[in-house]
Amino acid sequence: MNTLEKISNAFGKYMALIVLAVAALALLVPSSSLWIDTSWITYLLMVVMFGMGLTMKPKDFALIFKRPRDIILGCTAQFIIMPALAFILCKVFDLDPALTAGVVLVGTCPGGTASNVITYFSKGDVALSVSMTSVNTLLAPIVTPAITYLLLQKTVEVDVVSMFLTIVEVILIPIALGFIINRFFGKFTEKLVAVLPMFSTIAICLIVAAVVSHNAEKIYTSGALVLNIVILHNLLGYLCGFGLGKALKLSKAKTKALSIEIGMQNSGLATTLAGTAFPQLAMATVPGALFSVWHNISGAVLAGIYRKWYTEK
Repeated sequence: MNTLEKISNAFGKYMALIVLAVAALALLVPSSSLWIDTSWITYLLMVVMFGMGLTMKPKDFALIFKRPRDIILGCTAQFIIMPALAFILCKVFDLDPALTAGVVLVGTCPGGTASNVITYFSKGDVALSVSMTSVNTLLAPIVTPAITYLLLQKTVEVDVVSMFLTIVEVILIPIALGFIINRFFGKFTEKLVAVLPMFSTIAICLIVAAVVSHNAEKIYTSGALVLNIVILHNLLGYLCGFGLGKALKLSKAKTKALSIEIGMQNSGLATTLAGTAFPQLAMATVPGALFSVWHNISGAVLAGIYRKWYTEK
C-alpha cells in the first residue's frame, strides 16, 4: 500500500503536467486516444465524484452552520461571477452558438474538487473550500440548468430536464454513495483515500484525451480563440475572487480559498453536460476540455504564488 500511496502522491503533485502531456498527445496524435469512447466520460466523472464523496464526513458540513456567511458569500459569488464572465467573453469575441454554449456551461458549473487540492497547496482555508465545493455541487442540479437557460435561451435550445438528470446521475448519486460508505466503513476508506489522487488523475486524463482526440480537427480550426477565452475566463475568476476577498477584508486564508474556488470550475461536468444538453452542437464539448487542461496548470502556478504570499498563523 505504501508504494501505491507514493505513486498516488506523485500523480497528485504532477497532475497539471500529466494532464497537459495527455492533452498534447491527444491533439498531436489523435489516433492514440480515439479508443476512448466519449460515452465513457459520464462514468469517468462519476468515479471522480465518488472519490470526493469518500473524503466527506459529517463534520465537513458542520462548517456550513458555524460559518454560514462565508459559505453563502462563496456560493453566491461562484454562480454570479463565472457565468457573467463567460457570457461577456462570448459576446466580446462573438463566438458561434456551439462554442458559446460550451463556454457558458463551464461558467455555470460548480467548482471542482481540484480547487480543494490547490487551496491546500496554497495554504488557504481548506475547510471553507471543501464546504463551498460541496454546497455548490448540491445546488448545481437546480442552479446550473436555470442560469444556462437564462443566458442561452435566445441562442440555442437548452434541454433543462436532461441537464438536471445528468447532474443528479453524475454528481449527487456518486457523492452520496461515497459519503455513505465513508460513514459506515471509515477505516476502510481511510486507506482508500490515500490512493484517490491517482485514480482521479487517470479519470481526468481519460476525459481530456477522449474529448480532445475526437475533436482534434475542430480544435485546430478554432482552438486558439477558444483557448484564449478559457484562459481569460479562468484568470479573471481568480482575480475577481481575490478582489472580492480583499474588498470584504477577509483573512488571507479565506481570500485564497475564495479566489481559487471561483476561478476553478468542474469542467469535466461541463464537458459531460455539453454532450447531453446540446447533442447537436459537437463543438460545445471543446471549451470544457480545454478548461480541464488549463485550470490544472494555472492552479498549480497560483498555488506556488499563494504559498509565498505570507500566511497567517
